[in-house]
Amino acid sequence: MSQSLAEFAHLLRQCKRSAVHLETRDAYAVPGEHPAFDAWLAGERTDWNDLSSWWRDDWHGLIKDVTAQGVVVRRARVVGEPVSDYIKWEHDVTFGNVACGEHVRWLPRRQASDLLLPGNDFWLFDGNLLQFNVFDGYGRWVHTDYTEQADVAARCADMFEAVWERAVPHDKYTV
Repeated sequence: MSQSLAEFAHLLRQCKRSAVHLETRDAYAVPGEHPAFDAWLAGERTDWNDLSSWWRDDWHGLIKDVTAQGVVVRRARVVGEPVSDYIKWEHDVTFGNVACGEHVRWLPRRQASDLLLPGNDFWLFDGNLLQFNVFDGYGRWVHTDYTEQADVAARCADMFEAVWERAVPHDKYTV
């Protein structure tokens, strides 16, 4: 079982300035494990004009609240191209992330070869608390590691900024 949303929300609500998230996998679950992804694969699409059909207070509300307090939330996704079906789905549902105040960019993996990316995805809160999310080979969450080592946080922050600078803003990236 992964970290609870309540535990994550507690960390995010403690931020004063920024939270950045690096994602480097092309899939995060086996399709049968994710009902929304399965529905998307079956052709169902979100009606973005119907807020009540997609808004989740637990996630969208959290991000909206945090960004309204002045915290800048950014997510960078490093993806293989051509993109996987999972990434196509993520691109589609990212509209909700952006609508609640998150900034999202996409970087084709071939443009990241010289960036020396970390072995695991991470969240970096206010530039000092790192949360590494460890997944198995099937895209299932295994556990979360934390560190406040200043040198590790600084390297991850610098690398995130390098990815961010090269990456394409969500509204300009096509899948």
